[in-house]
Amino acid sequence: MFGTLLRFFRERAELSQEALGLKIGFSKSQVAMVERGQRPPKGDFVTRADEALGAQGALLAAGTELVFSHLASWFEQFAAEEATASARHEYETHVVPGLLQTEEYARAVLGHTHPSVDDEEIEGRVAARLERQSLFTRKPTPDIGFVLELSALIRPIGGRHVRSRQLRHILDVAQLRNVQMQVMSPDREVHVALDGPFVLLETKERRQLAYIEGQGGSFFISEQPTLGNLFGKYGILRAQALSPEESMKLIEQAAEER
Repeated sequence: MFGTLLRFFRERAELSQEALGLKIGFSKSQVAMVERGQRPPKGDFVTRADEALGAQGALLAAGTELVFSHLASWFEQFAAEEATASARHEYETHVVPGLLQTEEYARAVLGHTHPSVDDEEIEGRVAARLERQSLFTRKPTPDIGFVLELSALIRPIGGRHVRSRQLRHILDVAQLRNVQMQVMSPDREVHVALDGPFVLLETKERRQLAYIEGQGGSFFISEQPTLGNLFGKYGILRAQALSPEESMKLIEQAAEER
């Protein structure tokens, strides 16, 4: 909303983003990102913009109420549902899921995005990711499950020491009574989810949702029969994966490798 208000006053003043940036000492890209809600206004941005655009304190007032989320805009709806979910289950193939990532692992993942972002934005995203992990100990306690491909666990993101500590962290999380951790056997030739990762949620009202994320974006699934097919697929996937006990042994072996 702050970005929308800024754009309103800029267009009323008949200034381009570049022209406004020149007047207040910020780049065109910084003005554009503030207007899109992708970056919070820094330093004296709000004060200078309010004066340059003749907003008569409107931007200053809006700035005092500004709360900026480092979650991607397309992820915020999912994060809101996740925070109050009664159950959450995930199948992952490429990286350790965000809910399981250590701080240093998350920093390595989020620091290698395209387009690249500055250090402040990376740290904000890392903090937002770690904050979501309160789901494990939230009351009432949700049921949480993971089925992970071994390839997602053994890729040395951040280096082998980071990977080792990451795997030890997963072993610790797996000890929680509300968490079930399974690894898909690397010897299994085929299974029902070869078409990619997904997340299943049961909301606090026991409504079922599915979430799928890819290179081109993400989307919710809330309609049958696709939703029911995904929940059924996850049930079969758990049966095809290694047992939790076998999975822990495999993760322990991977953590000991140098």
